[in-house]
Amino acid sequence: MGNEPLKMDAGEFQQAMAAICAEFAQAVFSVEAAEAHRLAEAILAAATVFVTGEGRSGLVARGFAMRLGHLGRRAYVTGESVTPAAARGDLLLAVSGSGETRVTVTQAETARALGMRVAAVTAAPESALARLADLRLLIPGDSAQYGGTLFEQTALVALDALALALQRHLGRTGGEMDARHANLE
Repeated sequence: MGNEPLKMDAGEFQQAMAAICAEFAQAVFSVEAAEAHRLAEAILAAATVFVTGEGRSGLVARGFAMRLGHLGRRAYVTGESVTPAAARGDLLLAVSGSGETRVTVTQAETARALGMRVAAVTAAPESALARLADLRLLIPGDSAQYGGTLFEQTALVALDALALALQRHLGRTGGEMDARHANLE
């Protein structure tokens, strides 16, 4: 099992790619622009944006925090050693397809107790995370792909689109963003 040669012809790979692209296109265009607009307003209003998520959702959240930093916004990933204290006026952006990931839900509860706003990026509108959130960005999650793959793909692109919209709104140039890009690599 595992040592046998792979039996996949080029057509199978292309069919898998086509299936992923088709469901991804449908998912991307079902994300509500009005929800993204409210999230952008909350990001601009926040003194600091904290992002959280576990697993692949956490990777999406981390990427978005990085892009916010490039835009000149104060953004941190929860749980990191350099993350400062959060306070009223800050925003927690929590990414969880299920909306039930215990660590993420607990952080949202803590954020609410601190008087922060909570934004949920989730596929589950009735989840614990969605119920805690002041605003949410609903991302489709039903997929032929394993687990939360479609959610994660779509959340990544939706947050990248939000970053591009913020870049345009703030009038940030690529050069300005490059100046904030990591340079100890």
